[in-house]
Amino acid sequence: MRKISLVPFALILLLQAPPARPADEGIPVKITATAEPMQDNEVALIGPNQVTAYQNREQVTVSSWVPARGPNAALELFVLIDDASQTTHLGSQLNEIRQFVQSQPPTTLTGVAYMQNGIARVLQNPTRDHALAAKTIRLPFGQITAGASPYISLSDLIKRWPASGARREVVMISSGVDPLGGPPPVDPYLQSAIRDAQRAGIIVYSIYTPHAGHFGRGFWMINWGQNYLSELSEETGGDMFGFGFIPPVSFAPFFKEIMLRLENQYLTTLLMHPGKGAGFQPLRLISKAPNAEIVSQKQVYIPLGG
Repeated sequence: MRKISLVPFALILLLQAPPARPADEGIPVKITATAEPMQDNEVALIGPNQVTAYQNREQVTVSSWVPARGPNAALELFVLIDDASQTTHLGSQLNEIRQFVQSQPPTTLTGVAYMQNGIARVLQNPTRDHALAAKTIRLPFGQITAGASPYISLSDLIKRWPASGARREVVMISSGVDPLGGPPPVDPYLQSAIRDAQRAGIIVYSIYTPHAGHFGRGFWMINWGQNYLSELSEETGGDMFGFGFIPPVSFAPFFKEIMLRLENQYLTTLLMHPGKGAGFQPLRLISKAPNAEIVSQKQVYIPLGG
């Protein structure tokens, strides 16, 4: 799914915004940022002088901007599958999911978990043995677990996933429908999952697959679930794939897009301005490089007040 570039508007803000504070001011916050191409699939390396960061409308210092390559490429990646997914459709995609897991580079530890009754049932902790992880991918249970919230399960995974210093990212395969959270515009479980991911610096990519039973047939339900998945991914710095009322025939193009993003990421440290207490603050990163935009989580958690 391609995004509309915000560069022209970003340049206006850049001219109007006040200068960044000195580099020795601010609270360091670490995130992972992604460079996405605006026209083709090639993204040149972006230097630290080509990115500008804003907290609200105030510029903040980018104190570290390191490509996640070579010795800095470490990644922990969970494939998180909704056990309430429609068995027949997701079953046709299992080999593509396995191929995606097995295609990960040696620097990536891959785990597999299933969203089941409000928990993340981990079948394989992150491992360099990608063939072993791929073997744990199975058909979903379908209607048996169709009454739970996928976002509660995502929060459960995040809270039990210890930080290691490596990037941490999730590929979440689900309908996005939350039988417990109620209809739009606000699902409390979705909002909690977004905050949990933002606080942990975890990027969530989501792929739509139909829900089992009644929730997988109604247009309103399908639209509701896809909007929630899109919000989750956009707010955490990822992307959502599979929009539409017709289920995607293949996940392979989505996995190709995800791999492109994983290969063009930067370990970023920002010096954020302290507030009156700990809490979330809006964040926006702007690229000055041609043919690329910078995508990141929309908010960061600042642990200490000033």
